[in-house]
Amino acid sequence: MNSQTISVSIAAPAARVYEFAANPANLPAWVPSFCHSVEFINGVWLVQSPAGAVVFAFVERNDFGVLDHTVTLPSGVKLTNPMRVIPNGDGSEVLFTLFQHEGMSEQQFREDAALVRSDLLALRRIIESCAR
Repeated sequence: MNSQTISVSIAAPAARVYEFAANPANLPAWVPSFCHSVEFINGVWLVQSPAGAVVFAFVERNDFGVLDHTVTLPSGVKLTNPMRVIPNGDGSEVLFTLFQHEGMSEQQFREDAALVRSDLLALRRIIESCAR
């Protein structure tokens, strides 16, 4: 599959960025392109997305900044998204690898990449505004 890794620098320690981003309850604040709302029901996080209700699951919390997550679409298709928060001096880098899945046009892939970048920039604005 074609892929693109999108990264954004954040002027905050990686541990702080990870703690905020790893909480699914915070998704509507920084991933508005995908997450309109989120609820924890029967042990799973249900996200209201443009595709309808999807199940969202991060990998287990870890000390390595790994925020890989799986989105299970209403059709049952599972999409895994690699994501990392890594230290960069006193700040951090957030990296998201976007895959061009089967059936996704080049235009859709470009649009998704722009949405991911916008969401990562929203994460940066939220984290950096809390540091002030």
